[in-house]
Amino acid sequence: MKRQLLKAVSCAAIFSTALGAVSAQSAEVQDLLKAGASKVKVAQVAQIKVDRVADQTDGLLQDFKQVNKQIESLRVYNSQLERQVASQKKMMGELKESIANATVIERGITPLMMSMLQGLEDFIGLDMPFKKEERLEEAQAISANLDNARFSAAEKFRQILELFDIESEYSQSLETYRAALDINSNGSPVEVDVLRIGRVVLAYQTKDKAQTGAWNKEAGAWQTLGSEYRRPVDKAIRIAQKLSPQDVIEMPITAPENAQ
Repeated sequence: MKRQLLKAVSCAAIFSTALGAVSAQSAEVQDLLKAGASKVKVAQVAQIKVDRVADQTDGLLQDFKQVNKQIESLRVYNSQLERQVASQKKMMGELKESIANATVIERGITPLMMSMLQGLEDFIGLDMPFKKEERLEEAQAISANLDNARFSAAEKFRQILELFDIESEYSQSLETYRAALDINSNGSPVEVDVLRIGRVVLAYQTKDKAQTGAWNKEAGAWQTLGSEYRRPVDKAIRIAQKLSPQDVIEMPITAPENAQ
C-alpha cells in the first residue's frame, strides 16, 4: 500500500511538474506570438511609410523630369528669341538707313512729279482733242494734290502713275461718246457721236448721219469727210457700242510724218 501510494504521489508530482512546464511553455509561446504580431504591425506601419516615401519619391522624380523638359523647352525658346532679337536689331538698322535715304529721295521726287504732270498736260494739249477738258482737269487735280499734306509722297506718285496708265490705255482702246464740237469752225457747237480708235483716228458723225468728219492733225482742225466714210464710221461707232461684231473698216488715217 505504501509503495502504491508513493507511486501515486510520484506520478502526481510528475504530472504537476509537466503541467507546470507546459503552462510555462504556453506562456512563452503566447509571448512569442504577441511579440511576432507586434513586429508584424510595426513592419506593416514601416511598409506603409516606405510605400508613402516611394510614392513621394516617384512623384518628385516625375516633377523633376517635367521641370527638365520645361527647362529644355525654355532654352530652345530663349535661343529662338535671341535670334529674333538679333534679326530685329538688324532690321531696325536697315529701317533707320532707309528713313535717312527716304528723306533724300522725297526731296528729289517732288520736282520729278511736278515735271511729270507738266509734261502730261503739255502732251494732252498736243494730243488729239478727245475728252480734252476732262483729261486736263484730272491732271490739274493731281497737280493740286502735290501741295496737300493729307497725301504722302508715295500716294501722290501713285496717282500720277495711275493717270499715266490711263493715258497709255487710250492708245490701245476703242470708244465712242457724245460731245458738242465746233465741227463747222463757226463758234456753234454741234452735238455729235465721237469715235476714237486708239490715237490713230478721231472721227465724228452727226446724229442724223448727214455729216461725217475727222480730226486733221496737220491742220489742227475738224475736217468734213466724203460720203464714202459715212457707213464705215457709223459701223465703227456701232462696234464701239458693242452693237455690231468687230470687222475690218476703212478709216481716214493721216500718214506719219518723216522724222526730222
